[in-house]
This record gives sequence, C-alpha cells and structure tokens, in this order.
Amino acid sequence: MTKQALPARTARLGRPLGPTHQVEAVLLVLPGGVPESVRRPSPLAAVGAHALARHAVRTAARAGASLTAHVVHPRYRGWNGDAAHLAADAAWALDEVAHRYGDAPVCLAGSGTGARAALRAAGYRTVVSVVALATWAPDGDDEPVDHLADRQVLFVHGTDDEVCAPDTSYRLAERARKATPAVCRFEVHTDRHALRRYRAEVTALCAEFTVGTLCDQELPRPLRDALAAPPPLGLRMPLASGFGTTAHAH
Repeated sequence: MTKQALPARTARLGRPLGPTHQVEAVLLVLPGGVPESVRRPSPLAAVGAHALARHAVRTAARAGASLTAHVVHPRYRGWNGDAAHLAADAAWALDEVAHRYGDAPVCLAGSGTGARAALRAAGYRTVVSVVALATWAPDGDDEPVDHLADRQVLFVHGTDDEVCAPDTSYRLAERARKATPAVCRFEVHTDRHALRRYRAEVTALCAEFTVGTLCDQELPRPLRDALAAPPPLGLRMPLASGFGTTAHAH
C-alpha cells in the first residue's frame, strides 16, 4: 500500500439491536470491505450485517435468552496490508463491548474481509465463537490459528465464489481444526461471494450457531453433525435448501 496520510477517523459500534440491560451475550458483526482502500466503508456492506444481527436477536429471544448485537462501523473500507485496519477495529470493538457489558460472552461474525478480521480478533478473552462467511484469506496458509483454541468456529462459503476462492477457506478451516476441534464448514452449492441465492438459509444457520454457542442452547442437527464429523466431511458439509424452516431446524 502506498504511504499516505490517513483520514482521521474512529471506529464505532452501531446502535444495539436487542436488549441493553441484563445482557447475557453479545454478537458483533463485521461487514466486508476490500483489500486496499482508505475510503469510508460502503453503507451497502452493513445491510447483510444488520440482517444477521436482527435474526440472531430474534432467535435468542425465542429461546428465552438475552442476546444483543452490534454492527461494527470500521474506519476504512480496506484491510490495507500489514496495517490490518479491520482487525484492529474489531479488537477496539471488543474492548468497547467489555466496557459496556462486562464479561458477557461474544460471538464475532464477519463476511469477506470482515470474516478475516473476526478470525484475527478471536483470541480476545470474551470471545467464545466465530462465524466466518466467504472468508477473504489470500495468505490462508500463513493466517494465525493458534489463538482459536477453545473457540467454536463456523465457516460458510459459496462453491461459485468469484472473489474469494472456496479452497482458501477450506485450507484455513483445516488448519483451524488443529487448534480447536470445534470447527465446521458449510458449502453453499452454486452460490457466489455475496451468498444471496440462499441468504435465508445462511442467515438461519449463522443465527442458530451464534445462539447455540453463546446461550447454551442445543445446536440444530446439521451443525452437530458437522462439528462431529472428521475432515474432510465436517469441512465440506452441504447447506440444505430450506434450512431454518421447522422441518430442517433440528
């Protein structure tokens, strides 16, 4: 990245989506960005993040759990090489959540570059789980994973992702599983980077995983099966069409 004076900005947490008192657990959602840019994040990137946050809050409420969610608004649109701005903003957001909610357990969820940021920041003491959607990890074979010990991690990737090669997240998931056995990965057949074709199923899967890992709820059978299955099966689980309906949830 060429050296330049960076715009003076600060990251911030979006408004809480869910309860603000007696909070049992927190979901932090990190929108995706691009590899290199010091422009402001795109408002469109936060749309999917808000949808996941709201769905998780509703899922928790149905289970009688008090989960709140925040979408992180990072300083810049880009990851930006060694600066790893998105990961730094995720670390800041975790400090802010600890200040607001104490030791409430946290799930970090992100898409694309946001998924990489979530995985990078997952060593924070309050983090118990990570959701990584269409992970951008061009150096996946060198991405740190040891700090994921004792965390539960869900990877989701479209088989036709034209931006982030599915094989990179597979290799990263394979390496992560050596640090913690609680790693699974779902493949969304024929879906692309934005995971729009099966958005409802992807959102339901991520919400169920978030609530299950944060609020001590039983995970749906597909997630239990994926976590129990040895590689490669547990890292190439197909996401069933209709997941999240009454017939498929458990």
